Amino acid sequence: MAEATVPEDDSIVSRADRALYRVEQGFALIAGLTILAVMLVSVANILGRKLGEWANDAGLDGIAAWLGPVPGFVDWMEQAVPLIAFLAIAYCQRLGGHIRMDLLVGQLRGRALYVAEWLGTLFILVLVLVLIWGSWTHFGRSFDWNAPMYSRDSSIDIGLPLWPVKLLVPVMLAFMALRLGLQLWAYTAAIRDNPEHGVGVPRIESAAEQAEHEAETLHEIGAGEAR
Repeated sequence: MAEATVPEDDSIVSRADRALYRVEQGFALIAGLTILAVMLVSVANILGRKLGEWANDAGLDGIAAWLGPVPGFVDWMEQAVPLIAFLAIAYCQRLGGHIRMDLLVGQLRGRALYVAEWLGTLFILVLVLVLIWGSWTHFGRSFDWNAPMYSRDSSIDIGLPLWPVKLLVPVMLAFMALRLGLQLWAYTAAIRDNPEHGVGVPRIESAAEQAEHEAETLHEIGAGEAR
């Protein structure tokens, strides 16, 4: 088995990390299913338009009436973008998958590394808290208990209410803030105990280590298919 990107043990911080990770995996799964749905709807939109044009040219008006582009295709795609972008944001943070600069931090070891990571995580947390406030305010301008479908604004084509996806942003950023707070806790424990690899936080890997782990994963997948 390839070594885990995020070391684990039986400590409280590690158990909290795994519990939150299960929730993040669920959100990431929904994001993946949304991408699949976008692909299927896009294919249906293209086929429907092409087949509708063919049926119309062939004089098959009855068939052409049932074919055509997906109604509100652009509106649905716009609604899908926030789901894809934000549902897996905390999941990606847990695995250290966001873009980061490792030229300096990657050279650090021990407490110096954990202090640098702690400061970077704190900066991101402050930024996320500001974004939560701003996105919640943006949602508040869209939501209205007394408006039709509780929305002051809607999509242009088929009138989809926009407040659900606007609410999604601060909610998922709140999960991101929770993940960052947990990582601050984990880095604080690592600064205190100075282990080789802190638990509950992603371990920085070199390019060679990443390639080795990817090769091991492919080997395991191949062995599983062979069985």
